[in-house]
Amino acid sequence: MFTVYKRFDHQLQIVASNEPIPGSWIRMVNPTPQEIDAVSAATGVPEDFLRAALDAEERSRIEIEDNCLLVLTNFPILRGPDLYDTLPLGIILTTNQVITVSLEETEILPGNVVGPGAPAYYNTGKRTRFLFQILYKTAKVYLRFIHQINRQTDVIERHLRDSMNNAEVFQLFDMEKGLTYFTVALRSNGQVLERLLRLRKNSALQHLLPQYEEDEDILEDSIIENRQALEMVQMYSDILSGMMDAFTSVISNNLNQVMKLLASITILISIPTLISSFWGMNVGVPLLQQPLGFWFVLVLSASLTSIAGFILWKKRMF
Repeated sequence: MFTVYKRFDHQLQIVASNEPIPGSWIRMVNPTPQEIDAVSAATGVPEDFLRAALDAEERSRIEIEDNCLLVLTNFPILRGPDLYDTLPLGIILTTNQVITVSLEETEILPGNVVGPGAPAYYNTGKRTRFLFQILYKTAKVYLRFIHQINRQTDVIERHLRDSMNNAEVFQLFDMEKGLTYFTVALRSNGQVLERLLRLRKNSALQHLLPQYEEDEDILEDSIIENRQALEMVQMYSDILSGMMDAFTSVISNNLNQVMKLLASITILISIPTLISSFWGMNVGVPLLQQPLGFWFVLVLSASLTSIAGFILWKKRMF
């Protein structure tokens, strides 16, 4: 589907006619081939630009063709409690519109909130600033997800200290996989941001990247936030990798402790079992005719079990 937005009275609002009017923003989410053809015919954007972000494995890049600028970036997405992934987001700038294309809905884009409650700083008429604001928001969401992963790691770490199963290790593995996706995406996004910084100085592209006040600051802030996110994700990825190795050993050691305790209990139980087996045979045994024979055997079993238990305790088997 696709929806057309435009800023009216300092607020982002939906265009009722859904026509790509000048100064508007066309938001496409998992569009159909018919919708791609319609938008391409109305705006003059090449269809391969509109389809670029529909490939989940597409890498970040910049392309320029037929007075259209394609900025392909990757944004983070949460698949589950511990499952993180990235998807491509295509941002296309023409001389009149901004077009975004993605496979799924994302909080990166401001179209979820329109009308009086919409953020006032999004201006569809200022295409360059709109692009940089999306890139800045992308870097901020990466940082938020990275902090969220760090908090989840702390919780799992506390559980792992006494754990004897692999559930927490698999959680760490899922988060480490997500951080790997983040690392690749942030590195390629950084290259896109650096190239945008160079393209803004190209006078031949001023009709696609017009200059506005504060645009340079937003782009530089985006580069700084992206670098910070990349450094943090690399650091947390190293921490997670080391933590997985350490806690795999911890789980194995916890299991060994339990097995050692069970072995000690088995030894202690076997002593009275062995003695009672001898006195329970259908043959003549000592103390057979003694009235206190049962109590003697019971005391003997308890004494030997206590001695064995003391020896095992001294050897730290408990």
